[in-house]
Amino acid sequence: MAETAVSTRPDNARRRTRTVRTGTSPAARLLERSWLIAVVFILWWVLSARSTNFFVPSLQEILAVLARDLSSGVIPDGAAYSLTNLAAGLLLAVAVGIVLGLILGEANRLRQVVDPVIHFFRSVPQAALVPLIIGAFGMGQGPKIYTIAFACMWPVLLNTIDGVLGVEPTVRRFAKVYRIPPGLYFRRVVLPAALPQIVAGVRVALPIGITVMVVSELFAATRGLGFYILNSSATFQVPETWAGALFVGVIGYILSVAFVLCERRILRWYIKSGAK
Repeated sequence: MAETAVSTRPDNARRRTRTVRTGTSPAARLLERSWLIAVVFILWWVLSARSTNFFVPSLQEILAVLARDLSSGVIPDGAAYSLTNLAAGLLLAVAVGIVLGLILGEANRLRQVVDPVIHFFRSVPQAALVPLIIGAFGMGQGPKIYTIAFACMWPVLLNTIDGVLGVEPTVRRFAKVYRIPPGLYFRRVVLPAALPQIVAGVRVALPIGITVMVVSELFAATRGLGFYILNSSATFQVPETWAGALFVGVIGYILSVAFVLCERRILRWYIKSGAK
């Protein structure tokens, strides 16, 4: 009886913890996650209020400039252009990374041959390749999309390979015994098993894509958030430069939160299986 009482206590503790977490109100969860942002914002506002440094304007001035350029349409137009490039580049990277990752994860000999090349290119600073790619392919929207795709592909590719390698050997043997067709095998067996790793790779690729999105618009561009920041800096419009950088940060945060929500929906089955 004593052993039974000891062994059931952790389960009861888990149940109590789970009950407390699910009983927390949405307002309390929002406060728990956003209090630090509010503290940083208040500190920035207070400490910069009397700033006399030309290169460090007050937060009030930055927000005023941001509101002005948002209402005038300058920043929304640049954001639409930049986010279009980001979406196209990220989708291209995900498609190529998943397909190549599935193939390389299953083909052991091919993976061993290609592995040094993959690690070489992923080690090259992606931002350093931006002027080379734009110089080679021109000033249009296409080279910027290809640059984002090239930078975002590596985490998706490597995570997909790891996900495929993590498929249980027993599952592979059953697939061979029952002679499951290759298409059905990849679609119903390998892809679902590797999906958590793939989603994690996309999560890593998202901030990389945002960074490269801005950097790609610093070279030979006439539109976009990167161009807005560069043009403001080149003409010594410091509040505008800060406003552009702040807006990019806000976009990055919103996209990250939105991706986490999508991730929970896509991997609902995986999260539930881990909670049991």
